[in-house]
Amino acid sequence: MMNRQVKLARRPVGLPQRADFRIEDAPAGEPGPGEVRVVMEVVSLDPAMRGWMSDAPNYAPPIAIGGVMRGYGAGRVDVSNHPDFEPGDAVVGAVGIQSVAVARGDQLLKVDTTKAPLARWIGGLGMTGRTAYFGTLDILKPTAGETMVVSAAAGSVGSIVGQICKMQGARVVGIAGGHDKCRHVVDVLGFDACVDYKAGHLARDLLAACPDGIDGDFENVGGDILDTVMAQMNVNGRIVICGLIAAYSANEPPPGPRNMRAILTRRLTIRGMVVSDWRERFGEANAALADWYAAGKLKLREDKPAYVV
Repeated sequence: MMNRQVKLARRPVGLPQRADFRIEDAPAGEPGPGEVRVVMEVVSLDPAMRGWMSDAPNYAPPIAIGGVMRGYGAGRVDVSNHPDFEPGDAVVGAVGIQSVAVARGDQLLKVDTTKAPLARWIGGLGMTGRTAYFGTLDILKPTAGETMVVSAAAGSVGSIVGQICKMQGARVVGIAGGHDKCRHVVDVLGFDACVDYKAGHLARDLLAACPDGIDGDFENVGGDILDTVMAQMNVNGRIVICGLIAAYSANEPPPGPRNMRAILTRRLTIRGMVVSDWRERFGEANAALADWYAAGKLKLREDKPAYVV
């Protein structure tokens, strides 16, 4: 059995280019004690991958030059030397961008494909869903009658954050780029409103959508969007910093947040989050997300580019 791997050839400058990666074939490894071999069926492309390619300080060590690209994937067990897994089991984990992976049992989670297709378990029911689950319920803590803002609202995390906020009775306003995304956020995902930042009037349009101010912000973008939201936060507002997409491919760190005075005068609480901090509770999140999905309370969308490497 051969294993096709995507490796990091050099550290990208700005937006990643094809030359930043190398594709290699090698014999698939054999699992050792406590390990399993998984034949991958689908991998996830996530914004966090851009940060992992950099050698700047981060919450995870950088991918080594020549190393397999870090990433989440889903597949089925081929060979198992672990008592909790059998051949044919559907599993997910951060096993890298490769066609065959050998991993420790504690790196993998079994999933139930009778509840949802395998691809769902690395998206809305997987890492991005768990990020939304813990960031919303454990940190943002929306309550009935509050106004929550979610940036990158049409994205894999933001789309689920908004739906969980609605389940808690909050009013939810998304920020997204373009008319089609905003329409999807409102008409399909059930947000109360969505502001198109590409229209060029973010502060004005956000004020119109949040006339009573903003109680909580789930931030996926940063930059000017975060500064604009902070200026409209209510006293004792909460901000969850989940992602900073605006800076991921920047050659120089963008300035900001510039509106530091709002943190003082409005007594804001700002907390960063990395979903791996909740590793011991992943099963809880998976079960809740799957139940919501089965009940029709959680709408998920996947883009499936057909890349052949």
